[in-house]
Amino acid sequence: MSGNEIEERLEHRGVKLTAMRLLVCQELEQARRPLSLRELEERMPTADRSTIFRTLTLLLQHHLIHAIEDGSGALRYEVCESDDHHLLDDQHIHFYCELCHRTFCFRETKIPQVDMPEGFQMSSINYMVKGLCPNCVIHTP
Repeated sequence: MSGNEIEERLEHRGVKLTAMRLLVCQELEQARRPLSLRELEERMPTADRSTIFRTLTLLLQHHLIHAIEDGSGALRYEVCESDDHHLLDDQHIHFYCELCHRTFCFRETKIPQVDMPEGFQMSSINYMVKGLCPNCVIHTP
């Protein structure tokens, strides 16, 4: 996604464009995988941790990004693909490597439909597969 596309998405969601908001979105987009706050800090060494966190919080509130719990103890963030409000259709399966501790998106693999019992209303779902990524499999004896 180009800088102009990010600017358009921010504007579409009513978020004022700032350099930090643009930079955080660009870093998440360029990573092509979910990043934790710590990983964003490493990629943006001149940015203050609290500023990055406040930016992530704002982007979450406006459904420009979503957070993933991968079991590592840290939330990871990625750009929503949907142009409208965050939809369950936008969610996909994630893979957590237990050796290198990276989380990968399986964007092509959608989360299976879950039929909820009567009276329950789902707002989100997290489908996490854990194991070893191809790089770690190669380097594991």
